[in-house]
Amino acid sequence: MRHTQGSVEVITGPMFSGKTEEFIRRLRRAVIARQKVQVFKPAIDVRYGEGKVTSHAGDEFQARPIERIADVWTHLDEDTTVVGIDEAQFFDQEITEVVQRLADRGLRVILAGLDMDFRGEPFGPMPTLLAQADRVDKLQAICMVCGGPATRTQRLVNGQPAHYHDPVVIVGAAELYEPRCREHHIVPRD
Repeated sequence: MRHTQGSVEVITGPMFSGKTEEFIRRLRRAVIARQKVQVFKPAIDVRYGEGKVTSHAGDEFQARPIERIADVWTHLDEDTTVVGIDEAQFFDQEITEVVQRLADRGLRVILAGLDMDFRGEPFGPMPTLLAQADRVDKLQAICMVCGGPATRTQRLVNGQPAHYHDPVVIVGAAELYEPRCREHHIVPRD
């Protein structure tokens, strides 16, 4: 059954804040409600296998890897009512138009992604997606230094903070990244 009104939901926050767990929880609830769900993820994300979205806690949901966000149109089934897009920050700016068009067609669009890169700066298309969303949930993790609320993702290279000029996109998990609070998030610029 089509939704009478489309919507855009964005789940965001730093790594290890539970974004993918919440994403999968919403998708499973849509399945329980007998809605047709399709999930897409960037082909670059192969951390836990190609044909699924997997949380750090081990929750899984089937997903189609795509190279470009426009590939959604090729794979979208006519009877789909809920579209999930994981790791939205890895897509280019075209995602903002695709998401709006999906919602305008009456689909519920659920996105998960990092709002900031390891530098603490807005990540890719996320600022626009957050502004256009009907609902935004910004989750927090636990700072690995002090145990306080973490809103940042610290990239580590050989156990040390990555430099500002290092590449923005390096796909990885606990071996490269950890959540940090503002005070303990360090990005050397030298």
